[in-house]
Amino acid sequence: MTHLIHNVRYRSWKYWTASVSVGLLVATLGVLASPRAALSAEGSKGQVISRVIAKEMTAAQKDLASQKWADAIVNLDAAAAKSPLTAFDKKTIYDFKGFANVKLNNLKAAQEAYEQALATGAYSSEDAAKTTRLLFRIAASNQQYAKAIEFGKQASEIGSATTDDLGVMAQLYYLQKDCKNSAVWADKAIAAARKAGEAPKENLYQFKLQCASDAGDTPGEISALVDLIRLTNKTSYWNSLLRLERQDERDDHNLLMIYRVMYNTNAMTVGSDYIEMAQLLGDAALPGEAAAVLDKAFATGLIKDEQKERTTRLSVALKTRADADKKNLPQLSAEATKNPAGELSVKLGEVYYGFGDYANTVTAISSALQKGQIKHQDEAYVYLGLAQAALKNTADAKKSFGLLKSVPDISQRVLKLWDLYAEKLGTAAGT
Repeated sequence: MTHLIHNVRYRSWKYWTASVSVGLLVATLGVLASPRAALSAEGSKGQVISRVIAKEMTAAQKDLASQKWADAIVNLDAAAAKSPLTAFDKKTIYDFKGFANVKLNNLKAAQEAYEQALATGAYSSEDAAKTTRLLFRIAASNQQYAKAIEFGKQASEIGSATTDDLGVMAQLYYLQKDCKNSAVWADKAIAAARKAGEAPKENLYQFKLQCASDAGDTPGEISALVDLIRLTNKTSYWNSLLRLERQDERDDHNLLMIYRVMYNTNAMTVGSDYIEMAQLLGDAALPGEAAAVLDKAFATGLIKDEQKERTTRLSVALKTRADADKKNLPQLSAEATKNPAGELSVKLGEVYYGFGDYANTVTAISSALQKGQIKHQDEAYVYLGLAQAALKNTADAKKSFGLLKSVPDISQRVLKLWDLYAEKLGTAAGT
């Protein structure tokens, strides 16, 4: 059966440019700036400001203490115009001026002032590290990405960069369309977060995803989507992953397996997905499950007007076949019980599953596995796991999905998807 192929692509560079974490950056600037403008004109080595600017600096300090930021800048500019000035004088003037401009949200002026302060070389090693990190944040907020990157590198080298800073570096490189370095810094941020016992930020993987998408790197997209699912379990990521995985799948058995994952992660978003899954289930002689799939499609309003007539006919035909299967259940059950091979018991369990009878599904398939001689052992483990999950028996469900590794001829794509499904089983799904 032919199946729909969806071109999976994500957000553009323009979107991500608009999503720079300016709010987060600005929110941290006052905290970062304040240690160097602590209203003290005495240095760590007993340095003091020159008498020549004592009057202006005293006035500036009073203005800062009373939060008169603009008045402080006037007095600091007056101090800067005096001479001669020592390096410590200049550092103190520009440091205070940077702090005042941060408070006024004049970040361009703040950046210029802090750059001048840092250039004096009069900071202690500790304060120089703090100022470098502060300049990294301010430059990023000012969208001076190349300069911010340089400050970020320096902050990282001297050990003042935080996990969030490493993430901002990944974003800055992304905005520069430098995917290679964006991935390098994203990995640094992810490693730092894990070392700190924290969950990595979602956008770190999103950068990798978009870069892979823009490069047409399908394996890279799949890898990023798997990481995002592990992190968030969002159905949107499941949807994107499963669409990619099914694009070149030509085997109906494997394709139906992929649809089962899509269906059970609530990742189906279009009516055509439900229709094709129902057709595949019908071809696999599972009309009860197929009819239930179409019922859900109609209930969620995903069947388009132009699809309704055809889909209704398909639904009626499947329900007719399902009714026949239900009437034949006692006979099928008796035959499966007598048969020494497990194939009929698997079929019985699959029919029970289609009618929502999960307890009997588990009983029938467990019996089948004990007997052996099963044509599609992967289906037996999947239906057993799904039934156990439906019965809220998550631990046993995980074990059943884990047994898929023992199936010799299973598709590695299908195996990886069910492994991921089992890993997230019992975890609340995102959107």
